[in-house]
Amino acid sequence: MNTSRTSRRALLGAALGGAAAATVGGLPGIAHAASWQQKWAPSASSDGLGAFETIEDDRADSHTSASPHIFATGNNWRFNMHTVDRDTSTDRQRHEVTGLRNGSGSDYLKWTSGQTWRITYSMYIPSSLKATTTFTHIMQMKQPGAGSSPIVVQSLRRVNGAQTIELKLFESDTLVGRTSLDPLHDKWTDVDFQIKVGNGTAGSVRWILKSGSTTVIDASKTGVDTFLADRVRPKWGIYRSLGDTSGSLQDCYLLLTNLRGYQLV
Repeated sequence: MNTSRTSRRALLGAALGGAAAATVGGLPGIAHAASWQQKWAPSASSDGLGAFETIEDDRADSHTSASPHIFATGNNWRFNMHTVDRDTSTDRQRHEVTGLRNGSGSDYLKWTSGQTWRITYSMYIPSSLKATTTFTHIMQMKQPGAGSSPIVVQSLRRVNGAQTIELKLFESDTLVGRTSLDPLHDKWTDVDFQIKVGNGTAGSVRWILKSGSTTVIDASKTGVDTFLADRVRPKWGIYRSLGDTSGSLQDCYLLLTNLRGYQLV
């Protein structure tokens, strides 16, 4: 199994229509005169974990002999999860990175109310990373700080026994879209996530998954709440409950590559 990306996918943002200065055909209700401007383009091989604002790797020191659980390998960022790993809340597991950092120090991209942002990347979900009957999130949008609920979650969920991948607005439990996970196992899938940050009914989201040249799903919701307070910050990794009843929890990993961030200006 070859998990490295080929050169034809090196510019994922452009392939998905997210290149800088490309006119937007994205979120409904956005003026077509606007354009996506690239703001973030880290490299795993050169930036490593410095691409992110914070790292949440085994916060409870539950499995230090396997550290680090999050690291760069070649052109990919890798997240390892073992069945013995525990978060500080011992009913769950968490190895995640947060935020978009440019360079060193405190130069983080800050997503605030009224702004529109787009993230494109590729993810490799092995068959060992299964959907569960309780939550397994592999991407979240959150307000920074402890104790706040997610805003948007991309999750692997069992639905009537079937493995699916879905996107939801968390607080309102609004399903944006859902599709079968089985065809996406053991291959690279391209992700295009767009969000208009807005309170009440001022927000919008769009979620696109592509497998090769095939669009697997293209779903959106408008008139939704995508803002709590302060700012919105992306998170990636494996964050899952231990309450699964399907027997799907096992040692696994997740790979990400070609992360790109764009702002609509």
